[in-house]
Amino acid sequence: MTLANLRQNLDFLSTLKGVVTLLRDPTQTESVYDVEDGLRHTKATELAVEYVKSKPEVAALFQERYLAPSVNLEALLQLSPDSLGYTYATYIKDSGFDPNFYRRVKVEDDVSYFLLRMRQTHDIWHIVAGFSTDVFGELGLKAFELAQTHRTMSAVLIAGGLLSTLFKHPEQLDKLLEQIAIGYRLGAKAKPFFAKKWEENWERALIEWRQELGIEPTKEYMP
Repeated sequence: MTLANLRQNLDFLSTLKGVVTLLRDPTQTESVYDVEDGLRHTKATELAVEYVKSKPEVAALFQERYLAPSVNLEALLQLSPDSLGYTYATYIKDSGFDPNFYRRVKVEDDVSYFLLRMRQTHDIWHIVAGFSTDVFGELGLKAFELAQTHRTMSAVLIAGGLLSTLFKHPEQLDKLLEQIAIGYRLGAKAKPFFAKKWEENWERALIEWRQELGIEPTKEYMP
């Protein structure tokens, strides 16, 4: 067996392990990273990176390899209540989250940079796009990500969410499909989120970010 074939087999096992775990319990965050790490070396992930880089403002961020420093929540809580920073810090604290809790990736190429930056800004996308953190909100955001980036993990998690709902909660299928549809439409319409250096403009009003990016949150999908 060649080294390439061995890596493919290990990637497949990592993806399979993550998918099975998520089907059993969608709250297992680490399994999401298992899925994505297993998909890291696929052609689909390479094409996703090419897709996001096709936008000049995103390509510039890739070239710079921009990554934000660790977040100081207490400092953000001193900002105006209508700011992105204050909203983000309040959201993180109220949810009991750790802003630095995500699996790290050593940045060696465009793919690894893409994965790390997406993980670093996940909760910011939640806030700006307006999706809650329950299962429906997460899958709505994954549909948004899919439209914006063609991220392979997003497609796999949406498929897994649909299967899980069909077998465990079929009465909720319409609600889930609606969230997915809303997320995809919103993501396709909005300007590229990946291009933004959110962390350099924490003080900016959340509503200004949404207006610039073409986000119009409605009661249909707001948390």
